[in-house]
Formats: sequence, structure tokens, C-alpha cells
Amino acid sequence: MAALYGTPTYVYSATTITENVTRLQKSLAGLDLKICYAMKANSSLALLRLVANLGSGYDLVSGGEIRRVLAAGADVKSSVFAGVGKTEAEIEFALKNEVFAFHVESEPELARINHVAGRLGVKASIAIRINPDVDAQTHAKITTGKSDNKFGIPMRVAAAAYEAAAKLPHIKVAGVQMHIGSQLTSVGPFREAVEKVVPFVAKLQENHALEYFSIGGGIGIIYEDALASGSKDWWDAFPEDERPLTPESYGAVLTPLLQPLGLKILLEPGRFLVGNAGVLLSRVEYLKRGANKNFLVIDSAMNDLVRPAMYGGYHEIVPLERDTSRPAMTADVVGPICETGDCFAKDREIQTVGERELVAFMSAGAYAFAMASRYNTRGRPAEVLVRGSTFELINRRETFEDQIAGEQIPAFLT
Repeated sequence: MAALYGTPTYVYSATTITENVTRLQKSLAGLDLKICYAMKANSSLALLRLVANLGSGYDLVSGGEIRRVLAAGADVKSSVFAGVGKTEAEIEFALKNEVFAFHVESEPELARINHVAGRLGVKASIAIRINPDVDAQTHAKITTGKSDNKFGIPMRVAAAAYEAAAKLPHIKVAGVQMHIGSQLTSVGPFREAVEKVVPFVAKLQENHALEYFSIGGGIGIIYEDALASGSKDWWDAFPEDERPLTPESYGAVLTPLLQPLGLKILLEPGRFLVGNAGVLLSRVEYLKRGANKNFLVIDSAMNDLVRPAMYGGYHEIVPLERDTSRPAMTADVVGPICETGDCFAKDREIQTVGERELVAFMSAGAYAFAMASRYNTRGRPAEVLVRGSTFELINRRETFEDQIAGEQIPAFLT
């Protein structure tokens, strides 16, 4: 792939994504489950088509994401539209394309949806997003279920919000929604949130014909030590009470809590489906040996993969050709951008590699290409999808001409 398409290039596994969807479905087999892929994690058209083929809907957060789903040859009739800042144009576009339901974040948004639906002569199905004030115990920038986060309506006013919604002529109360954050690595916060909200949902069912309860997404993935020296028994290295969250442990805890409601359960995973199904393929440019530190300079940069710079995110960095006869070295792994923050790893121990050799950033399928930019006038990477021994380019590398296609110099400067 590096020879055909160059580097940096994102490479995704269709088989892994399929396995992740199947595993999640099986773990919640006791429920009437609908998966809505949180496509903000990775919205490449080929992946959108893949999850549609697996029976998934989508968790949408913009009008642009709706357009992407349509461009992928799918529809949004089994999808939900979330987000705190929906515009009138986005609401209208979602209604015209028959989105399954809106996840409402505030009372003013509820009024806006009612107004737009009235103008179109339709009823909009909604679920109000409940903020359960639960600490997801994850990174501060990706927690969403605390009272001081911008998301949702506080539990104490939720009942009144539902009563108000039921009186609006162009609103259909269809469900309840919650989502407490991303990259959760234990089941405890999920249990706490569900135990808080389920009694509210049950009480709401007394006066409203609810169809579903959306419990959001947030199941974390393993970023660090995923390979564990190649051992297939790496799981056993964790103490039993510290093992990473799995779909099986998640389902075992939540299924008994959700079954008594008798509602369809919506699940909105993103990172879990695609995160460990992707790598960023990169090439070493220089090994710069300093007086006190080594720098491994690669051709990927923070514009390609911003998680380390933005969140302090960890990614395993693996040489594509492993050679146990080579000594290990310790180095900062850095990119070519003119920012000190363009650093993927500090003092990382890695097999010694030289110029032009290839490395892969593991667990790079989520919040990676989706957050790529053109900083330093660097084109966004190519993307490739693999299934077994077959692979295809699904997104060509962005060219300089692509970057400036929409720009022009005003007449008063000529």
C-alpha cells in the first residue's frame, strides 16, 4: 500500500469492523437493539456503506453528516440527529430526508424543531437528552454527562420539558436519550447513569407512548499495550478487577437493567467499532540523534493525527518490519510541522529504525482522519480499506490543487 499510494495513509480493516458490530449485537442479545454508528468517529463513505450493510443506522451531528450518509448510498430513516446547535436549515434537511428522531438538547431547540416541522406540515419525532450528572471518569474534553457540560437537560427539569414537548402540535415524543462521554474503560459509570435514568423512563411511560431509550455510546478501546509483545494471552496479564471494558461485560451489566422497560434500545458506538480497525501508515524521514535525546522524524504530522497533541492520546507505534536482532532505542517520535506540539510520543522505546522504513500508528481508526486538517499546507492523507487479501483505495491523497480549488484573489489586489 505504501508503494502504491504513498504515506501517510490510513488503512482500515472491514473484517475487524464487522466483528466489532457482531460482537456488540451478541453482547446485548436480550434486548430489542438498534445500533446507530456515531459517524463523527470516522465518516469515510466506504465505512458508512459497510456499517449500513451490517444493519446499522447512524448517530448524526450535522447536516453535512446527513449528506455523507446519502452520498454513501444509504438513508437516515433509522438514524438519530444529535448535537447542541442544530440550525433551521439542518432541521429542515433532516425532516425532508425522514430522519428517525431528533435528540433534543434544550428547550429552545425543541421550539425550533416544532416551528420547522410545522412549516413543512409534518410531525418530528424527538427524544430529550437527559444529563444524569454522572462522572464518566474519562478525559475532561470528552466527558458529556456532568452538570457543567453543555449537553442535555438536567434530570430535575426533564419531566417538565417532556410535558411541554407533548403539548407542541408538530412534535411526537418518541423516546429518551442519554450519553455520558467517550472512551470509558469501566462499566461503573454506565451502570450509574442507567440506574439513574431508568426510573425516570419508566415513570414517563405512564403518560407517553415511548418507543425507545437511547443509552448513547462511549465504550472505550485499548490504545496502550494492545500487542503485549505478540502474546495471545495478554488479557490474562490484567488483574481480574482491572481488565478493560468489553462488550460482554457491558452487556452483562446493562441488559438486566434495561429489559424491564420493554423498549427498543438504541446504542450509538463510534470509537469501539472503528478505533482498533485502523492504522496510520507512515514513513521515517530522519533519525536525529541529539546530545541528550533522539528524535524519530516521520512524514505524518499533527494535521494527520491530532489526538496526541490535542488530548495527550497514546498510540502504539510499530515498525512494519520487526527485527529482534536490532537493539531498542528511546526517542521522541515527531512530525515535520513547525510546532513543538507536533509530537506523537515522548521517550518512547521502539525498535531501532532508519530512514525510509515504515511504521504504523495503531488504533487510529477513530477521531483520526475525521479530524485531519491542512495545517502547513499539507494535504490530507489517503485512505485504504482492506478485507482479507483484497484492498482498495477509498479516498485519494489530497493534492495542492484540491486545497486551493475554492480560493481566489480579490480583484482589488490584482
